[in-house]
Amino acid sequence: MRKPNAVSSASRVTRRQFIHTSSAALAGAALLPSLTFAEASPPARTATDQVTLGQTGLKLSRLGFGTGSANGYVQTANGKSAFIDLIHYAYDRGITYLDTAQAYATFDWMSDAIKGLPREKLFIQSKMDGRPADVLAEIDRQRKTLGTDYIDSLLVHCMTRGNWTDDWRRVMDAFDEAKARKWIRAKGVSCHTLPALRAAVASDWTEVHLVRVNPQGAYTDAEADGWGRSRHDIAPVIEQIQQMRAKGRGVIGMKICGNGTFTDPADREKSIRFAMSRPEIDAVVIGFKSRAEIDEAIERINRALKEA
Repeated sequence: MRKPNAVSSASRVTRRQFIHTSSAALAGAALLPSLTFAEASPPARTATDQVTLGQTGLKLSRLGFGTGSANGYVQTANGKSAFIDLIHYAYDRGITYLDTAQAYATFDWMSDAIKGLPREKLFIQSKMDGRPADVLAEIDRQRKTLGTDYIDSLLVHCMTRGNWTDDWRRVMDAFDEAKARKWIRAKGVSCHTLPALRAAVASDWTEVHLVRVNPQGAYTDAEADGWGRSRHDIAPVIEQIQQMRAKGRGVIGMKICGNGTFTDPADREKSIRFAMSRPEIDAVVIGFKSRAEIDEAIERINRALKEA
């Protein structure tokens, strides 16, 4: 009797295995589109995401805690212990960006407020007013008052003149020296008129812009109204913000709540939605005096980002 052909038998087994394997592969391939889509879906953006500030390489939370409401007197009215508690509450909620200035009433409280918090996870932005005789000594004093070896971002504060980059050259040079010494990590400016804002954008010195922005135009930059107490067309500001982004600058929006004048929740909602819709804005800073205000801002920003 003829023996079964071993090669033929093996070949039949191989074909069966091939058919089984191919079927499994086809079934798996049918699932690939959904798996690929799931993997490619970006995570939901939130108020407390760590975002990159322009081309500085620095990270900060999308929402920052402003400590200078009415130059900080809104916060100091609640007392130092309440201020410290509020900073820690904000940090626990995911806010790592703290905004201060030597002119704020809260400035001398900041070192105690950040005690116990991991310095490497904080982004501290401060500001310098005027033109001190020894700028480097003033920057060093700020570091020591804040209780930190370095300030993440230091700004020239409240520029109003279109030629400020000439008048403040000595200060700007000192900022460059401080950056070389690693006393500061980034440098920039906050402006209070359109001429000053345009000069900041035109200057290659600027790395970070703190810009007043809300769709209602409350306390935003105009040609001559330095403090913006009247409402102005926001379009010229947006034009400058777009140029900042084109140059790779870090852009932080302030006066999101109209310098505290947006007592109607609908105004706050409108302004936050506007800021979150602007791809040029890296982060925003809002002054807080209570836990409820922090919670509200986070909730509104999260909702605006989700629905954008």
